[in-house]
Amino acid sequence: MNSSYVNMGVGALLATLFVLKSVSLASGFIFHSETPEKPGFAIIAAEETSGGAGGKEAAAKQETPIAQLLQKADAKAGESIFKKCQACHDGTKGGPNKVGPDLWGVVDRPIASHEGFAYSSAMKDFSKGSSEKWTYDHLYHFLEAPKKFIAGTAMGFAGLPKEEDRANVIAYLRTLADTPQPLPDANAPAATN
Repeated sequence: MNSSYVNMGVGALLATLFVLKSVSLASGFIFHSETPEKPGFAIIAAEETSGGAGGKEAAAKQETPIAQLLQKADAKAGESIFKKCQACHDGTKGGPNKVGPDLWGVVDRPIASHEGFAYSSAMKDFSKGSSEKWTYDHLYHFLEAPKKFIAGTAMGFAGLPKEEDRANVIAYLRTLADTPQPLPDANAPAATN
């Protein structure tokens, strides 16, 4: 009798494993999804250079100044890229604040100064009492990596790694004003942070 209980236990175990494997295979066939040809959104992480401060200086030297990029920037292309921003920002005159402030007239506007928006303490500190302005250079570096440029900012956007994309967005933001700010002199020395 003892061996019949062992046989029944082993049989029950094997039957359970068979049922679990069958359910697993069946659900795999029913709920199978194809891998998309093109990912919906690419997440790009910045890589640290192993050269320490010298590596960062070399990367900064290779960066094209925003004044030069704006000379050939395309505001229409920037408007297309700006659609990513519209989930959190409005760009119309007198438009509402959303998760982020309205961006009408943002170029050369004092930082952390848009009425009715509650800025993070990091943004307020960076603005130095709203004495700092959203210059072309500030916008360029902020759009590259907001949390890197202003540590502690509440802006959750990962940034625009391509300098041409940043220049195009800034060219578009420039058009969101009654009187667009003049473009910076492409021959002037680049500003340093």
